[in-house]
Amino acid sequence: MNSLKSSLKVCALVVLCGSSLGLVSLQTGCAATPTKESTGEFVDDSTITAKVKAAFIHDETVKAFDVSVETFKGTVLLSGFVDTSEQRSRAAQIARGIRGVHDVENKITVK
Repeated sequence: MNSLKSSLKVCALVVLCGSSLGLVSLQTGCAATPTKESTGEFVDDSTITAKVKAAFIHDETVKAFDVSVETFKGTVLLSGFVDTSEQRSRAAQIARGIRGVHDVENKITVK
């Protein structure tokens, strides 16, 4: 009976240590680098992208489906094609107005 208890204690210790090591590697795997977002930044950027796209859909000037939106660490990249420079400018203006946006790179091309 004592050997069973000892075996269970060893197994519990191995599982506990393994779990701790897994958490350590998980935490370091989610750290941000200059070219990689942390998990929190990814979620924030996804939210910003969704808000910018939604704002485009509600705006009569911007052709929402012709403009692509990507966000990385709070910087929004706009690309695609529009008919007028007014549409191009309006898209950047809308993106800048979204909470959490630090900068906007407007790569939209006027046809």
